[in-house]
Amino acid sequence: MRAVTVTPGVPGSLRLVDDHPEPSSEEGAILVQALAVGVCGTDHEIIEGAYGEAPPGERDLVLGHESLGRVLEDHTGTLQPGDLVAGIVRHPDPVPCPNCAVDEWDMCRNGQYTEHGIKALPGFARERWRVQPRYAVGLDSALAEVGMLLEPTSVVAKAWDHIDRIGARAEWQPRTALITGAGPIGLLAALLASQRGLEVHVLDRTESGPKPALAAALGATYHSEPVDQFGFEPDVVVECTGAPVVVLEAMCKAAPTGIVCLTGVSSGGRKIDFDAGALNRSLVLENNVVFGSVNANRRHWDLAAEALTRADQGWLASLISRRVPVDSYTDAYTPGPDDIKVVLEFAR
Repeated sequence: MRAVTVTPGVPGSLRLVDDHPEPSSEEGAILVQALAVGVCGTDHEIIEGAYGEAPPGERDLVLGHESLGRVLEDHTGTLQPGDLVAGIVRHPDPVPCPNCAVDEWDMCRNGQYTEHGIKALPGFARERWRVQPRYAVGLDSALAEVGMLLEPTSVVAKAWDHIDRIGARAEWQPRTALITGAGPIGLLAALLASQRGLEVHVLDRTESGPKPALAAALGATYHSEPVDQFGFEPDVVVECTGAPVVVLEAMCKAAPTGIVCLTGVSSGGRKIDFDAGALNRSLVLENNVVFGSVNANRRHWDLAAEALTRADQGWLASLISRRVPVDSYTDAYTPGPDDIKVVLEFAR
């Protein structure tokens, strides 16, 4: 079968192979026909040779962690043939650590987890794949065109789940949310904020293209000015850029008892002249919380599926900038100036 692969650590090794082996039954009892995979920054980093790990004993890694497929067979009775399904990306480590032992594998303590299309597990960018029932998330049929958005939605579902848990430390009635970054993660974070009934603000340096309209369609206010120029203090900040200046400004701007969730990953190496003492004073005296969040466990994937089902399907479809057939796979992995989410499509 066809599969999109790379050799981890080797830039320029992206290729479409025609003779990739069928998925082994050891991968899972549910056989799935691939419909599409989403493309994200992690894929680009792997293609550039900066990241990625092939399965043990293999040279190449099948790409793709934002999956959407249709069940071909499932003898466990978990799903029915024809059902839409997505595969959970991260699997717990084999030791396991205390968190992985209770299915909180997104909080793995020893780093021995594995991830489809990223670390030691084949990805979903192949015509057929298998999944174990515990890692198979069934999707509503209405999500047939947009179900590959489940993985990035699970990331922000976890962020909001943890925000809610932290907020429960005291009487807390948030009214405003600031989302920094209007890429897929940021816009999906804004979607979940709007579903919570919050006044939503979205910040992005882009002033044209589809992003302002997508934010407006959620009822959100779109900003392109620096955070420190805002005339309000957000109760919640979900930071999705990883840009050091934006991260620090967002931390400083949060309202008293505010919560700042960092989901963007900074590249590091950049030094900024910054008054760390003033930030520390503010965080302490105002009882603010800053925390990082990445990946998701099964609970968050299920929450994400519910959120996508409740969302306007036309709005979700508008997040997808380009749908590229697998035969033109290189186009899918070549970023465009107005891209939000690019999807690589297999046969439907």
